[in-house]
Amino acid sequence: MSTRPVRRGRPALAAVLATSALLAAMASAAPASAPLQSRLAALDAGDARQMHGDALRLPRSLPSIYAATGDQLLWRSAARRTSLLAAIRAAADDGLEPLDYHLETLERLPPTAEIGVDDDLLATDAYLLLIRHLALGKVNPARLEPDWRLSTTNDRERAALAAVIGALLDGTIVETAARARPQHYFYERGRAALARYRRMAAAGGWPVLAPGPKLVVGATDERVPVLRRRLAASDDLPSGGGSSPTFDAALADAVKAFQTRHLLPPDGVVGEATRQALNVSVQARIDTLRLNLERGRWVLDDVSDGDIVVVDIAGFGVRYLREGSVIWRSRAIVGRAARQTPVFRARVDHIVVNPTWTVPPGILAKDVLPAIQRGEDALGHKHLQVYDHDGNPVDPTVVDWSTQSAATFPYVLRQEAGEANALGRIKIDFENPYAVYLHDTPAHELFARSERTFSSGCIRIDRPVELAELVLADPEHWSRAALMEAIDAGATRAIPVRRPVQILVMYWTAEVDGDGHVIFKRDVYRRDARLLRELDRRPAPRAQPPRRRPPPA
Repeated sequence: MSTRPVRRGRPALAAVLATSALLAAMASAAPASAPLQSRLAALDAGDARQMHGDALRLPRSLPSIYAATGDQLLWRSAARRTSLLAAIRAAADDGLEPLDYHLETLERLPPTAEIGVDDDLLATDAYLLLIRHLALGKVNPARLEPDWRLSTTNDRERAALAAVIGALLDGTIVETAARARPQHYFYERGRAALARYRRMAAAGGWPVLAPGPKLVVGATDERVPVLRRRLAASDDLPSGGGSSPTFDAALADAVKAFQTRHLLPPDGVVGEATRQALNVSVQARIDTLRLNLERGRWVLDDVSDGDIVVVDIAGFGVRYLREGSVIWRSRAIVGRAARQTPVFRARVDHIVVNPTWTVPPGILAKDVLPAIQRGEDALGHKHLQVYDHDGNPVDPTVVDWSTQSAATFPYVLRQEAGEANALGRIKIDFENPYAVYLHDTPAHELFARSERTFSSGCIRIDRPVELAELVLADPEHWSRAALMEAIDAGATRAIPVRRPVQILVMYWTAEVDGDGHVIFKRDVYRRDARLLRELDRRPAPRAQPPRRRPPPA
């Protein structure tokens, strides 16, 4: 499979509505019925009717669909209804629940006879909801993430509506649904992994490994055959497992493969952390794949075809992608649970060598100011200088720190450039509302840890100069050697990026690498359970007030 993200094209609403010849032909062939017109008028006024006890989910969107398609019933054809049912059932392959799309009611419709107005409205509602969920996601991320700033909901909702109208005009019911999902390698790999893990579940899943002493090469233990079956079930031990109770080198290699896929130290030893990961059920893994497909639906439609920096928060890594291929990767340190790295998209517009660091409001309020007021030498410990807002130095001994508050703090605390600077010697900078950057760090020893949640929200990277060289894309002026020379010069300098590079900071707890290996990550911010609950919740009708109508002339 190609690793290049495929961009999908959705028909623009204006283009769909411009097909006047087809609309005229449809309208003349089947003039609008009075029952349909009456029901559409009721929906337009805010009357969300129940259809066979099944409530319409998007009633206010239906009149515009029927208006654009000739004000006629759209699902009289049994073949078209069969296509709709196929598209709905296929939603399971995306981790969605087909029952959310009126499946039970639609399956009870007569297979050959024409259907009535209520049934037609229900089918259209089901199809629109399906396309919306495939294209935008079922769950609104802004409800789960208070700092979510990636949504382009209005434009994407209009595109989903246009896609539905186009499909109803040309009969491409199944094909349009297939195009609505993200056409991106990340998403396609996730769908394939979901199908694979469902096959594992259908085959009986895997056994649970009982507690006990560590299992190492050379050990003989009654749990070893269980371990073999467990690893064989998840394709980490391709030989089929066997029944030997002796922990041999081949089994250790399989354990290392499993540990690598779960971001555990790959030592080939089954200790408690590895045993717990082994005992996560296949259904739990399926749910993790499902909820990460949902995250993909939130963002992958807008991911750039060109160069992009992807920060993998839960995987503690940064990757540089070019045309969908990873050309560079690095370990990263992200925010601890109490200071979570936010999810957002931005563009890298300049690189700063020998950056200064100004204490941001959050760290001032939570760390620095309280420490000073407790009598600690936070200024000296962090090498901070005090300035007024005009940039003039202030003697900290003349400041009455006991009366200061972060909300009205009249000073700026700044750490000058140098080896001890919190940002290290280079910063990859981009405008964002969180004062979050990618940067170097003086504490390189932390990169050796397998779980790296140590920052206050910023992203520290292991090899920042290499990333800066890629982002600048100017080997004549800014090779790695030239960047090191600028760093060694000691002066603070901002270097503009000729073509700003998109950066996506995202939270994935499962993904599939280019070799088809499923990487599961610990949910360090404990976001998965809530998302799964929302994903499994049956959709409710959207609350929509009656439309205001102009007074009679």
